[in-house]
Amino acid sequence: MQGEANGTLRPSCGGTEPPYSQELLRSLDLPGRFLFAILTLMTLIANLVFIEEAVYIYRKIPSSKRSIIIWINAAAPVIATTSCIGMWIPRSTMFTDFTAAVFFAIVIHKFLMMMIKECGGEKLLLTRFENGHFKISTGPCCCCCLCLPRVRITRRTLFWLKLGTFQFAFLRPVFMFLSIVLWTNGNYTLYNLSPKGAAIWISCFVGVLTIIALWPVGIMFQQVRTLLNCKKIIPKFALYQFILILNHLQAAIINILAMQRIIPCAPPLSSSARGAYMTQQLLIMEMFLITVISRVVYRRRYNDLEPPEYTAEAAGDNKQIPKIILNGAVSEGRLPRV
Repeated sequence: MQGEANGTLRPSCGGTEPPYSQELLRSLDLPGRFLFAILTLMTLIANLVFIEEAVYIYRKIPSSKRSIIIWINAAAPVIATTSCIGMWIPRSTMFTDFTAAVFFAIVIHKFLMMMIKECGGEKLLLTRFENGHFKISTGPCCCCCLCLPRVRITRRTLFWLKLGTFQFAFLRPVFMFLSIVLWTNGNYTLYNLSPKGAAIWISCFVGVLTIIALWPVGIMFQQVRTLLNCKKIIPKFALYQFILILNHLQAAIINILAMQRIIPCAPPLSSSARGAYMTQQLLIMEMFLITVISRVVYRRRYNDLEPPEYTAEAAGDNKQIPKIILNGAVSEGRLPRV
């Protein structure tokens, strides 16, 4: 009896493998089935809202910004969809988490490119901030290092910022592929964070790459937030930050609590599987709300920024002098001599 009270007689509490989908569905009571139906419906609605928004963006937004904005808006529906699949099929959690993480790694790079495009492109951005400097003492890397010098805005610094986000979009799928290969050989277990396992080392490398990728986005946002205030860049950045925090930080906290058995097991779900199960349900609801809010923020046409002052002056100086044609003779700005 004491062993039963401590949970030692429950196989689901002793192991870490999630149950099969049919086993999970059989264990659901009526409220649990109702919750499954509601969350699945929310995922479906989020995808329909995104499809309608993508059609609007494709028709109304210039082609130079179209694909970037669609990628950014797809982040919340994709995470909601992968979470819904993981909720229905618990043993697919590792693959659905990898898919969502890879997609959001690309979105981080796309968000940086969107801010550059909204400034008119790389050339106009360099023109607008010709004598400006980047403030590099921003989060998540150097928010406390206020003594860091400012870096001049040049084509070279823009290249390094884009490289900082691109490396994560490139290397995240590489680490995902490596994790799957090691998993097939039995060297990678999602919930095994011991130093002898590969999961802890791959997670540390991915964490460092994530911080490096988030730094350029924060630097660029600090520079352009005043200029792009008319294009609602602050609400867009807030939505991007919410997705980042909920998809990474919230999931990490719940997984740690589950591995420490603070979140108890609930047969047929072990503690780790139940933590992932809770994360998926929370993400579906949160990504549904973010999808609806993103539709309000992105589904409108903003006016383009005015060209830089010196460009307008140069255009005024280069205006052609009116030509007068008199008896076949051409004169610029004056009558021909007789």
